[in-house]
Amino acid sequence: MSYKKKVMIIPEEKLVELCLKKDSNALEMLYNQYSGKMFGVCLRYAKNRDDAQDLLHDGFIKVYTSLKEYKGEGSFEGWMRRIMANTAINFYKRRSKLQFETGNNEEPLFESCYDNIIEQISTNELLDHINKMPDGYRLVFNMYVIEGYQHNEIANILGISASTSKTQLMKARMYLMKKVKKEAYENVE
Repeated sequence: MSYKKKVMIIPEEKLVELCLKKDSNALEMLYNQYSGKMFGVCLRYAKNRDDAQDLLHDGFIKVYTSLKEYKGEGSFEGWMRRIMANTAINFYKRRSKLQFETGNNEEPLFESCYDNIIEQISTNELLDHINKMPDGYRLVFNMYVIEGYQHNEIANILGISASTSKTQLMKARMYLMKKVKKEAYENVE
């Protein structure tokens, strides 16, 4: 017989209050309650599960050390997601010199075609394609499409121009379209 560890769900406000009092049980509950969702955030930015696990660990350390800065404005989960995303972005900024392609920043004419193709694949397939993108594409795609940053914010965070951010997004979308079309073509044969 297998036993599953039960995760006790505590309201955000109470959990934050207990964590601020350095209650070790509360810190563990915080991790148990949010680690699954936050791992998903880290996995979108990471190239592999090991990097995502490292990002999750580093992100939770930042959450624990920054709890006093949470003002209760907006959702606590959203605040944590932002920390996890920033942890991942900073990891890739430090780890390698990101290569950003510049060029035409015009929005592609096939925007609706892109949306239709993306709707036809599973979440796991999409994540797999995102994880295989070059770092610059992946970071901008996640920041813009998933996290909701604007191009000027992305530019400030990554130290690039807003037009480079737009170009990276366009190229990320083209990359996804090409991969999904290739898969669809291979599945027809």
